[in-house]
Amino acid sequence: MDTTQLLLTLVLTITAVIFVIIGIQLIFLLKELQKTLKSINSITQGFESMGVGLEHGMAEMVGFFNGFKSLLKLFDFFGDKKNEKSK
Repeated sequence: MDTTQLLLTLVLTITAVIFVIIGIQLIFLLKELQKTLKSINSITQGFESMGVGLEHGMAEMVGFFNGFKSLLKLFDFFGDKKNEKSK
């Protein structure tokens, strides 16, 4: 075998080994990224459910205050009627 062929074979073998190592590392990296994305997804779903609960609670609170405001207007209306009759 010629030295050029030997050198070329050696370089190609080393390059192939390096590419295999890089491929294996890339697989590990992608698996770790998948785990991280699943974790982020569960955290996001938790925040989403908490936001929906908070939105529902705020809607109930606004409804309560609107009802209370209507009740005060009703008391004010009947209070004015009593004042007009007593005059």
